[in-house]
Amino acid sequence: MKVSVELTFSPLQDDYERPIIHFIKKLRASGLIVQENPLSTQVYGEYTQVMNVLTTEIEEALDLVERGLMYVKIVKSDRHEYKPFF
Repeated sequence: MKVSVELTFSPLQDDYERPIIHFIKKLRASGLIVQENPLSTQVYGEYTQVMNVLTTEIEEALDLVERGLMYVKIVKSDRHEYKPFF
């Protein structure tokens, strides 16, 4: 089953950029399709593969911060080729 996952990682600390950059670089190296914008990161692929990667990388990302939020949205379809029609 193909999925699209939107992630927003929000470290609640002054030094917030370094953990976000580390998290995104780890996702890029995973072999999954990864797209970024200023507000979130999207990951696309087979459900089991995506969730295995996210389980590992979200745990590591949260371990790197004292406090933080990870917002996760999952859509059952591969939306990486979506283009606005308006």
